[in-house]
Amino acid sequence: MNWKRFNLVIIALSITSVTFAQANLLNAKKVEEIGVKSQEQIDSDDDKPLPYGYISDRDVLWSKVVWEFIDLNQKINLPYYYPVDTASTSNNRRSLFDTLMKGIKDGRIKEVYNDSYFTSKIGMKEIEEKTFNLREIDGGEENGGYNDPYYVQSEDIKGYRIKGIWYFDKRQGELKYRMLAIAPMGPDVQVMGVDDIEDDEIYELFWVFFPDAREVLHDSKVFNPKNSAHPISYDNLLNARRFNSIVIKEENLYGDRQISDYIRGNSLFQLLEANRIKEGIRDREMDMWNY
Repeated sequence: MNWKRFNLVIIALSITSVTFAQANLLNAKKVEEIGVKSQEQIDSDDDKPLPYGYISDRDVLWSKVVWEFIDLNQKINLPYYYPVDTASTSNNRRSLFDTLMKGIKDGRIKEVYNDSYFTSKIGMKEIEEKTFNLREIDGGEENGGYNDPYYVQSEDIKGYRIKGIWYFDKRQGELKYRMLAIAPMGPDVQVMGVDDIEDDEIYELFWVFFPDAREVLHDSKVFNPKNSAHPISYDNLLNARRFNSIVIKEENLYGDRQISDYIRGNSLFQLLEANRIKEGIRDREMDMWNY
């Protein structure tokens, strides 16, 4: 083996990784230059999400659409929750909720809907109605009172609902997963701060068609605790299913009813049913090879 050439490759990769972690950190002469890429870096930067390959319908031997819930209280899912305080972090680190909201406001994410079936498309005005509420106290400022604004922020997001499809690709002979949509779950902004109302329920704020948000999610990096020189994008995390989730429903004969609709009042049995659905999908790949 040519060790000299090998060492040169390692050094080159290391330099690229450091530059990628925080652009211009080693070459900056002023604080303002940290994180600002030079024109040469911008021209050479071809970092884009890995495009999905074309899947012919004839190659899909079996498929099933499932809805899952990602609980942000679980430790493995915390990368999607933090940071909630954006003032104390670098500009390239944002929570998943802030990333989606910024992408929608900037117009980079356009496929936003009110439900997971993509029947009603919504805009920023409808999203603001679900995430912002200006409550007038004592008649508001015009009548000598004051206005009390309430926002649904990153710290209020308790989880995400995702919609995806499991399918068996007979051309490659393997079971695959493709995420279709994602929805942040937060409180009802209309009752936030009201002492007389205690509402611990969380609701779907909006649904984002996942393929339309991939570039925005790829540009937003997640902190890598094992190596800060190699941050991970939200796009990579979600496509690799690096999260823990619970199945809440699958497409079925009964109008895609949820597990909680036919197993009521028993959380343990609901969890067992969710695991049964997961195991059924997992076993499907092995069953394809049995004749």
